[in-house]
Amino acid sequence: MKAVVMAGGEGTRLRPLTSNQPKPMVPIVGKPCMEHIIDLLRRHDMTEVVVTVAFMPQAIRSYFGDGESLGIDIDYSVEEQPLGTAGSVRLARERLDETFIVISGDALCDVDLTELVEAHKAKGAAVTIGLKSVDNPLEFGIVVTDEDGRVERFLEKPSWGQVFSDTINTGIYVLEPEVLRHIPADGPYDFSKELFPLLLEMGRPIYGHVLGGYWQDIGNLDQFRQANFDALDGRVQLEVPGLRLRGNVWVSEEVDIGEVEGVEGPAFIGVNCRIADGASIGPYSVLSRGVIVREGARVERSVIDAGTYLGRSAVVEGAILGRGCDLRDHVRVHEGVAIGDQVTIGPEASLFPGVRVYPFKEIETGAQIHESVVWETRATTTPFGRDGATGLVNVDLTPETAVRLAAALGTALRRGDRVVASRASADACRMIQRALIAGLTSTGVHVADLRISPAAVTRHVLKTQALQAGIHVGRSSIDPEVIHVRVFEWPGNQMTSELQKEVEKHFSRQELRRATFAEVGETTYPARVRESYAQDILDALDVESIRRRRFRVAVDYGYSPAAFTLPLVLGPLGVEAIGARGFYVEEVGEELEPIDARKIVTGVRAHLGVVLDRAAERLLLVDERGDTVPADLGLLLVVRLLALAGRSGLIAVPVTASDLVDELVQGSDLRVVRTAHSVSELTRAATEEGVVLAAAPTGGFVFPDVVPGYDAVTAVCKLLELLATQERSISELVAELPRPTLMHRALPCPWGRKGLVMRLLNEHLGSRRVDLQDGVKAYDERGWVQVLPDPDEPLVHLFAEGATEELTIELATEVASLIESIVQGDAAEQRTLEQASS
Repeated sequence: MKAVVMAGGEGTRLRPLTSNQPKPMVPIVGKPCMEHIIDLLRRHDMTEVVVTVAFMPQAIRSYFGDGESLGIDIDYSVEEQPLGTAGSVRLARERLDETFIVISGDALCDVDLTELVEAHKAKGAAVTIGLKSVDNPLEFGIVVTDEDGRVERFLEKPSWGQVFSDTINTGIYVLEPEVLRHIPADGPYDFSKELFPLLLEMGRPIYGHVLGGYWQDIGNLDQFRQANFDALDGRVQLEVPGLRLRGNVWVSEEVDIGEVEGVEGPAFIGVNCRIADGASIGPYSVLSRGVIVREGARVERSVIDAGTYLGRSAVVEGAILGRGCDLRDHVRVHEGVAIGDQVTIGPEASLFPGVRVYPFKEIETGAQIHESVVWETRATTTPFGRDGATGLVNVDLTPETAVRLAAALGTALRRGDRVVASRASADACRMIQRALIAGLTSTGVHVADLRISPAAVTRHVLKTQALQAGIHVGRSSIDPEVIHVRVFEWPGNQMTSELQKEVEKHFSRQELRRATFAEVGETTYPARVRESYAQDILDALDVESIRRRRFRVAVDYGYSPAAFTLPLVLGPLGVEAIGARGFYVEEVGEELEPIDARKIVTGVRAHLGVVLDRAAERLLLVDERGDTVPADLGLLLVVRLLALAGRSGLIAVPVTASDLVDELVQGSDLRVVRTAHSVSELTRAATEEGVVLAAAPTGGFVFPDVVPGYDAVTAVCKLLELLATQERSISELVAELPRPTLMHRALPCPWGRKGLVMRLLNEHLGSRRVDLQDGVKAYDERGWVQVLPDPDEPLVHLFAEGATEELTIELATEVASLIESIVQGDAAEQRTLEQASS
């Protein structure tokens, strides 16, 4: 027997879930609702199916195809204009030459269709309507029948005063083909409102048959959620994909669950889902294909569609999430929230009950959302952040994104240009680097692949071989699962804003150059680049003075690629190096138990210890007594050593660095220049004539005679050179340094208020001496305070330094209160501003 599945519904009341997919495709326990209807038809041997489609027909066609994979034969009838329920079926009349059944693709049911057909034939009916008794018939069309089941009248969505029956029209019909002749071809026509009343008036036999089993219209979000919950409870008989465990927990194939005890039924875990240790999946949770739930996250009474990511300690309760959403750490989604496809929600944001967020929106960090987000968005238009492109691997930064990014860079370069590429050792870094190389070569750009190598070596190759650009794929120092892609220009600087804008233009417009078969770029693997890099470091040092000191150094490599390069330099310098964490452990997860570098230093009686970060760019010093030298004191120590060694030239530091840097160079041939608070600006300043050092109070040092970028290997060697001229130990030198009182605070500030904050600060701190090089920096007799808007997050950064710690706290508290009042925008704002002005 043939069947017609009506799948043209737009589902406006289901938005934002149906904003970019047709109503029959909404997921019920891991499968589109319409697929459950197809399963029902197949169980009743109805394998010839015509699907009527209207809204986004390709979404249905691409999923179901010709039906072969589902064991049926599917044909499609496409409405070019709205034809109504009856009109859409009439459009397929040439394929309906015998008794057929009509069923909705967006109402979940398990009714006995065979029984309905048999009742139709037994009555000799022209039309048989499937009926269902419901508690509240007001939202449906009521069908009144006599004792024999013959229809007497129809009532469409009656009031309580018109309710004469609780049997409603389910939208499931058995029809004889001749009734289609009564459907006009010139416009929309409806079964229950027009065709059936007409047939009733004509005296044609129309019967109703009360159906047993389950039937649920999925007309709104509450009904959608309830249909999923009913499926978990077994109230509707469905072919749920996966293995049923204890407590009505369905687990599909290739699922990775850290702790099974963390899943409480009833629940559904779809194919390729990953539930981390410590995550909690509570009752009535439905996770479709590929959902990732990180450590400490909790889901309960929620339906989450495919490919969505829940960050650490995120909480989703009683909500609906669309496909491909990205919820970052500590996000809270409350009861009744509905989120459309591909929405990004920043860390620590909260969505309050009843909020709807439409597809492709971005909610900023820390936002408190009480109203629906329909049009507003702060969706990023650039793949780049402050110092490169960063993102969670396979969430923000996928291989597809990497290929597109690299192709945009290749398009901005000239065909035949050469680019050097390197990466950290993690498999994820290798995956992204290979995608980048594919994108570059697709545009006719040649690539020199250094494979596992520090970014410093990449910069060195770029500088010495006069290449056009460099790319390094590393891991974030904050989150080991975040990938950081940086782009360099000759002679090793961070990418300029001009090149970045050009890349962004090609990336966003997807206007990418494609090379022909013969023009695809080649990939080469340069030899002995580490040895060349090491030799250039040695050429920039006073080797003999270091050898005479016979230094013993404890080195914590931090599993960085510096383990490949630092020994190449320390050996010729006669330095005895005792190394730790010099091998790669990416395969077993990042954080093995960290070592105590202080114990190693004292245990081997080293002159000093150095702890390198994962990227081999920043370092932390440990003195000979095993005491850690804070990073800000490390900067002051190097500046002091340069002055003591009689060096001359410029020292570049960020505008937020301590004023003690200036004090330490007084009376020497050194002069301090300030740059914007940015790694790219600092490294760019390092290439200016006369600069001998560029450094920040975060452990990053640039010695531009080797490479114009942070390089822990060069920094260690230069530090040994400077120490070789001193007879005193590191602890003695550090003891002589003044102690900085610099303070830093990050304050929440919505994107829409950043401009207001900076303008009002400039106005109301105008009575002080103000420096506008980067943000607003104001001086008074107590010290200085500086405010910088964060380019990537809804934050402003506050730096303060006073003559004493007490004055620093006073300055910081005063300006923080001013910022908070502006952000709040309440009556307190004016009072605070007036006090600041006075």
